[in-house]
Amino acid sequence: MKKILLAAFVVLVTSASVFAQFNLGLKAGLNYSTIKAQDKEFDESGILGYQVGAWARIGNKLYLQPEAYIGTKGADLTININSTTGASTEEKKQKFTTLDVPLLLGTKFGVDKLNFRIMAGPAFQFNLDDNSSAFAQATDPNFYKYRDFVTNGQIGAGVDVGNFSVDLRYETSLQDINKSNGQKQNLVHLSLGFKIL
Repeated sequence: MKKILLAAFVVLVTSASVFAQFNLGLKAGLNYSTIKAQDKEFDESGILGYQVGAWARIGNKLYLQPEAYIGTKGADLTININSTTGASTEEKKQKFTTLDVPLLLGTKFGVDKLNFRIMAGPAFQFNLDDNSSAFAQATDPNFYKYRDFVTNGQIGAGVDVGNFSVDLRYETSLQDINKSNGQKQNLVHLSLGFKIL
């Protein structure tokens, strides 16, 4: 099976190189993420996270750009608690480690060593680690359990200068990120890429 997958990848790369412009690169950057709940049970403020991974670009003026990167996302939550002794608040940090796989369709314009790009498409998020216990003290913690897989949408713009690229993107959940509480996440990404092929 591994040999078949490797052969398929080699054929894909070879075909892309022959029939279309093909680039491969590395990227790293920062993001600012927030989580919003429909029921206003908690207030949120954003946190800084990171991302690091790789990207490919197939095509020229119109291109497909698949990516894969590891990153962190989350929010600082102020949870509103109503009990028999009165109302109070608790501050908790919710943080995820994720594998993100965007599949972006874009277009670019400009000259060979300097061009501008716009792109949009789905981004598939796999939660590798939910390293927080923000809702551990809830009466029913499973009510707040986060999904292992979430579909997001990205839209953004970028610029290429020689082998370097800078991207600024907005990302939002296309579905609730947990199973029962109507929470959605929003992110702004800023990343620097370097073309190696």
